[in-house]
Parts: sequence; C-alpha cells; structure tokens
Amino acid sequence: MSGVEQNVTDPYLWLEDVTGERALEWAREHNEVAGARFAASERFAALEQRILDVLDDDTRIAYPGRRGPWLYNFWRDAEHPRGLWRRTTFDSYATDDPDWDVIIDVDALAAAEDENWVWAGAGVLRPSQSLALIKLSRGGADATVVREFDMERRVFVDPADGGFALPEAKSRVGWIDADTVYVGTDFGPGSLTDSGYPRVAKKWRRGTDLSEAETVYEGEPSDVSVTVGYDRHPGYERHYVGRATDFYNEEIYLLGPDNELTRIDTPTDADVSWYKDYLTVRPKQDWTVGGTTYPAGSLLVTDFPAFLAGERDFEVLFTPDAHTSLYTWGWTENHLLLTTLRDVQTELAVLTPTAEGWHRRPLTDVPPMSTTSIMNTDPLEGGDEFMLNTSGFTDPGTLLATSVGGETVRLKQQPSFYDAEGIVTEQFFATSDDGTQVPYFVLRHRDTIGAPAPTIMYGYGGFEVSQTPGYTALAGLAWLEKGGVYVITNIRGGGEYGPQWHTSVLKENRHKAFEDFAAIARDLVARGVTTAPQLGALGGSNGGLLMGVMLTRYPELFGAIVCKVPLLDMKRYHLLLAGASWVAEYGDPDDPREWAYLSEYSPYQNTDPDRAYPPLLLTTSTRDDRVHPGHARKMAALLESQGRTVWYYENIEGGHGGAADNKQAAFQSALSYEFFTQILREGRA
Repeated sequence: MSGVEQNVTDPYLWLEDVTGERALEWAREHNEVAGARFAASERFAALEQRILDVLDDDTRIAYPGRRGPWLYNFWRDAEHPRGLWRRTTFDSYATDDPDWDVIIDVDALAAAEDENWVWAGAGVLRPSQSLALIKLSRGGADATVVREFDMERRVFVDPADGGFALPEAKSRVGWIDADTVYVGTDFGPGSLTDSGYPRVAKKWRRGTDLSEAETVYEGEPSDVSVTVGYDRHPGYERHYVGRATDFYNEEIYLLGPDNELTRIDTPTDADVSWYKDYLTVRPKQDWTVGGTTYPAGSLLVTDFPAFLAGERDFEVLFTPDAHTSLYTWGWTENHLLLTTLRDVQTELAVLTPTAEGWHRRPLTDVPPMSTTSIMNTDPLEGGDEFMLNTSGFTDPGTLLATSVGGETVRLKQQPSFYDAEGIVTEQFFATSDDGTQVPYFVLRHRDTIGAPAPTIMYGYGGFEVSQTPGYTALAGLAWLEKGGVYVITNIRGGGEYGPQWHTSVLKENRHKAFEDFAAIARDLVARGVTTAPQLGALGGSNGGLLMGVMLTRYPELFGAIVCKVPLLDMKRYHLLLAGASWVAEYGDPDDPREWAYLSEYSPYQNTDPDRAYPPLLLTTSTRDDRVHPGHARKMAALLESQGRTVWYYENIEGGHGGAADNKQAAFQSALSYEFFTQILREGRA
C-alpha cells in the first residue's frame, strides 16, 4: 500500500492511498451514486449550465494586476477553459473592448504537450518585464513545475540554452536579476520540511546546474518553510530571508553580501514589512518595546535604518477598538493607504508622512454592507495611482481608477447575474457560549421576513481569514432567487476584529469557534429566520473541519450539511501532506496534552452510532495536495458503516479548490445547491 503507514489501527487507512487503484475505484463508485441522485435531472443540468455561464461570462470584470505600464490578467471562459495569460496597457484597459496581448494560451500549451496543465502563476522580471518564471500545475495541485519564458520571443527558454526550469515540487523561486534567481525546491533527501515545503534556499545562476546553486540559508526539518527574496526598490535594494518556524511565527533577516544575517528584531508572529526607509509592524499580541506597550492589532511605523541600529522609537498609525480592526495596508509612492473593518464593513484612510509627522484623512466614502478593496498600488514604478473595487452581497463589483487627491474614474462594472430585486442584507449578532457577540449577515427576500425559510449558513473560522461582504452571484441565482436565505458567519478564528479574533481560538480554545457557529444557528431559529430541519451548513477546508464538528457535536441544529475538501481526522492530519504546517493552528496530536483537547472534537474519532445525524454531502479532490482526500474518504466510509445518510463525490483533479476549470467548478457548485434543494426544500432525505 504505497505511501500509507501500516502500524495504525484504522480499518479505512487504505483510503489514504491517494492514487491507489482500490481507493480510486471506491471513489468512482461513490461518484456514480452521488451523480445519479443529484446530477442526473434536467433541473441540475439547467443549474449547472447557468452557473457555468456566469463563470464563463465575457462581460465580467477582468481584474488586472499592475506591473508598471502593463496590466496583467489571467482569464478563463467557454472558449478557453484552461485560460489565457495576457496583458494590456491602462489606456486600452479603460476602453469597452481592451486590446489584450495573449502571452500564453494554456489550452494550446496543454494540447501541444499532452499535459493536464492548470495555471499557477507567473513571476515577471522587473523592471524590463522581458522574462517570466511560469508555474504550471498538473490537475490543480499545489506542487508545480517552473519554466522560464521569454516575453519578447514568446517561447519557453530551453534548459539546454540556460533556461531556468524546476521539476514538480512546492517550489519558491524569484528573480534577482536576468541571470540569477533565488530558489527553494526539492533538492533531494532532507531538503524539505516535515510540511513538504522548501527547507533550503539557494542562489542559482544562469548556465549552471541546479546542483551547483549556492546555499544561502538552511532551516530545520520542523520548520514550515524557508524563503529568500530581493526587494529591488531603486536606492533601497535589500535581500532578505524568512524562516517560518510554524504557520504564524517567522524569523526575518536581512541578507548581506557574504550571506551574513541581520535579524529584524520584531515579534516573530507580527506582520512586518518595509518600504524605502519605513518599517511597519502590526503585532498580533500586545508588544512592549522601548518602554511602551503597543496593543495587538495596532500598526506601528519607525525609521528602518535607525531600528537596525538599535532605536525603538515607534509612531502609532492605527489603534484598534472593540468594533474596528486593521484589514489591509499598502504604499503608493508617497502615501500609506489603510483599509479598516468596522463591524466587518470597510472604511478607508490615507496617511501621509510629513516633516511635522503623519497626516491622516479619509480616503473615500464607501457604501454600507459592502467591501471596498484597494488594488494595484505600484510604488516600485512610482506614482500615487491605484484602483478601488467595491461590491456588496447583492451589488456586483465596480472597479475605479484614482490617485491620492486625484480624479476618480469608473473603469468597469460587473454585470448582475441574478435578480436581486427585493433581496435585503441584514446584520445580526449572536451570543456565544462565553458571552462573546458574534456577527453574521443574512441575505433574504423581504417577502420571506416573518416566516421561516430554507437557509444555508456558510462558515470558515480559521487562519485569520475574514469573511467580508462580496457579490453572491452563485448563491443568488441558485438559492436566493428561489426564496432561500443565505447566511455568512463571522465566527472567531477569522480576522474580522483583528488578530485576537483569531488567536483567541487557537489550539485548546478551538471549541469557541465551533460554539460561535452553533450559537448563530440557534439565533437564526430564535429570530424566526428558519427552523432546524430547514437549516443547512456549508464549509470547506478548515470550514470542512467546522462542518465535521457540527455533524458530530451539534447534529440537532441542522437539516443538512455540505462538507468540502475537509480536515476530519485530527489524529493524523499532521502526517498527511501539508498538515504538519497547521500544528500552530490546531495543536500536535503526538503531544498527549494537546491530543487531549483535539480528541474531544476530532470528527473522525467522535462519531456516535446511537445519535441521529443530518444528511451529509462530502466532496474532495484526488489532486488536493494540501488537505489529503483521505480525510473525506475515511469519514464517508465510517459513516456508511454506521448506516448514515451520506453522499460522497471526489473530483479526480482540481487541487484544494476542488476544481481545475470552470466546468468542474460549476458541477461542484450545482451539486451542493441541488443537495440542499432536495433535502431542505423538498425533504427528500
């Protein structure tokens, strides 16, 4: 049984053999059952096609990434399901019909090379933009191959001619100059961390074999990863090393000419960045330095060279309060732009350094119940231009171009993909078990207010990922239009109220995130929004763990659950694929003290054969090399052995997102909504 340990007592351990024929045959058989039940009707086909039409729609906004004079975009549609990597100028982009210069046609490339290529990104050499390092994934996995591309000749550079190329691995690679890169990859035995990421970083020069690359830094096998990079800002060039000792702690060093290291002596769990001679720090815990204590979630700035010389004189640019947290920040050439969340709704400010200190003023007004994102600042090229994208749950995105103090121009407007007339957005707060007020948003038609309706509530609650308002195209056409209610939860574990909203539920406190979600479920029923038999829950990845806990700990609160690409076996998660990198989030199962609390909620170890569970749909992907598909496979097999109502679907490719192209994504989405329709609306368990 390739790749699977033999000394573990688990009757379904064989399902961890990702590509084993027995396991794949098991998955195919279950796919047939789920497909026959939920994907064989004309209604399903119509919904799937409508979702696909949205994903392929040519009139949706082609969101760009700015690199100097160029705006880059990766685009998929019906004619190009694998996608086009392309670019245009700002002037052309601002027209109704931009003149896109297609650099790489992934469909054509996949056909020519007979490979299942999925686009994974590109690193463009600045400032010339004459070369790029292209990442391609087989089937959507995190592991990629890397190949150098000549942007002028539009060809891949042959390694025989000195081109940079890396075989499939979870590599980190970036330009220093046209003939040199920093690279971390699988250099052979011992070169990866226990989490499967690079442990060794090297400087690789053109025309030399990878084995001859100069070692710059080595971390420990127990680290999560090591990265080396180059800040090429003219006049402020810096080489740096990041050693991530766990998912949230990173030692950061400046790298000198002879690879000597200068530690940036900030808290290892803080968010640290620099621009020119400004060093910014957002501590995630209260930080006492230089005789002053700065609260978690604040934003501090100091003179970078002075800090390296030993000074600890910070200026506070932002201080959080009970309702407001710092969401993002970024530089234009002359200004620092802040995005804050006030009860999960965005506010924007611009901060300007002057001889008299920092001057702060509002950047622009933003609509309520919406998220406005600052995009495409490019201080490397100079200028104070940037873009703003605003969307709400029922309001499609609007993309604006502006500059600090300059005129604002509307560039693009996303079309509406469903009938939102009469759909209202409300924000409520539920009281969790420990008294914490937890916000959530409710989307429903005003005609349904006052009567319980079928409801789907979505949750994630981990890794400081915030769930902010954004256009709900698919939920709108598949659920809201049909009179359903859709709920987005802001449970602890996210970053909606700053880093403490996340750190308060790490490890032994994880149960608080689960209690938050359960409290919202009860609150929805108490408010008359829905009833328990009409309430469905939806989540993936870390949210899939949340769904597993809802199934096994709070089954009476729900009428149906969809659990996607989940973690479920918390006894073995750290041994599977990238699982070791999440020990800082959940705890170490091999430590008896930490397994004591993990064992209390780990879904795979806490099924109760004598307790009634709601119907469950489990989905995963064979090519997910982040969260092992064995979690979902084993849980489905275990529940089936107990006579549960469970359906299972596994995409044979698709990576951690569960889908490698729009057609697969449309199928997966339609499958979930058809499941909820049959169970919650029609009562067809």
